[in-house]
Amino acid sequence: MFIEPHLGRSKAGGRSGWIEVVCGCMFSGKTEELIRRLNRALIARQKVEIFKPKVDTRYHVEKIVSHNEREIRSTPVNFANDILLLAGDCDVVGIDEAQFFDESIIEVCNTLANSGKRVIIAGLDMDFEGNPFGPMPQLLAVAEFVTKVHAICAETGQLASFSFRLNASTSQVMLGEKDTYEARSRQSFVEGMKNRNT
Repeated sequence: MFIEPHLGRSKAGGRSGWIEVVCGCMFSGKTEELIRRLNRALIARQKVEIFKPKVDTRYHVEKIVSHNEREIRSTPVNFANDILLLAGDCDVVGIDEAQFFDESIIEVCNTLANSGKRVIIAGLDMDFEGNPFGPMPQLLAVAEFVTKVHAICAETGQLASFSFRLNASTSQVMLGEKDTYEARSRQSFVEGMKNRNT
């Protein structure tokens, strides 16, 4: 379990910011972990602002909702730079589904952390083909803390780190749930992709 770090004082007595990334495949608990961390910040009476891409309307237009139906309020945004405009003087910034943002999300997160904010990001690290997804590799590289969570393979019951798409669509971005995706172990994912391509 992630325990919030107690970092030393920064130079000139200012706040020290950092970036945390929670990543993994579909159904691994990324959003649930994001909500858990944000709720802890709220309990600590910190000012928290939470954002998600406007394109993600699966469970709710505004709230961030986990597959287990845990939820927290958020502000949907079209562009990563909107986060800078809306974050204000908060202490903590939460961002869900970061893979749906463009590359500017990296600069946005660095700017927020450099200004003394704690930035907590959740997103898919790989797309449905098992390739790094959007800006996630760069976010993992610049983050101080990275947590990779795992699901359970729908076929074998082993730990899963891949999102297997159940239909033939080749679009990288495709919103969906259990009717569209399964969590798979590496072996089951590779076998599934082979069967799809033959």
